[in-house]
Amino acid sequence: MRIQVLYFAFFRERLATSEQILELENGATVGDALEQLAREHEAIAAMRGRFRAAVNQEMIGNDLMLEDGDELALIPPVAGGSDDPEKETKPRYAIVMNEALSLDRVIAAVQGDGMGGIVTFVGQVRDFNDGHEVVRLEYEAYAEMANKVMARLCSEIEEEVPGARLAVEHRTGVLDIGDEAVVIAAAAPHRAEAFTACRNLIDRLKDHVPIWKKEVAPSGEEWIGMGP
Repeated sequence: MRIQVLYFAFFRERLATSEQILELENGATVGDALEQLAREHEAIAAMRGRFRAAVNQEMIGNDLMLEDGDELALIPPVAGGSDDPEKETKPRYAIVMNEALSLDRVIAAVQGDGMGGIVTFVGQVRDFNDGHEVVRLEYEAYAEMANKVMARLCSEIEEEVPGARLAVEHRTGVLDIGDEAVVIAAAAPHRAEAFTACRNLIDRLKDHVPIWKKEVAPSGEEWIGMGP
């Protein structure tokens, strides 16, 4: 059988490709596919145990049996951690885009007659980080999966914070100093719940969503979250 393998961020750069077709025996598992890829690519072998895999945009374990035509994505570490298995979520406004973000759009997505307060957050590219100058940031995403994960996080937080409603936009591509990387709006009947929902989403985005950030500095460039 043949499966499509997708590479992002660190893997895309090291392998000099964003995808490949992998031929496997019928009945092969995700673990079998990863073993074969590790034999073919030193960069993958060197990262074993430090990345996860997604099949058809769902995070899975290595025991899952693959089928002909499946899409297998290697998910390198994001800046804050890794993700848990996915679950379906209701449609909502949570989107990754390669264009300027809009605070007005996320506010409009959460407004309603019962909302007594709306809290917003805008994350911008800064010129200094961890003791060194930053020239720009470059964001890359597994966009289809990132949209699903962001929507799931919004739903989870809304269940935890009764009455809250969340919306988010996240940029990809090359961002200069001062550009907006993420915009969030959280609405709730009372301000305390709106603040809580907004903070929870900010904190979880960096840990769970397959979006990778490369920091470009005068001294070089680095994918944030890859570690030593």
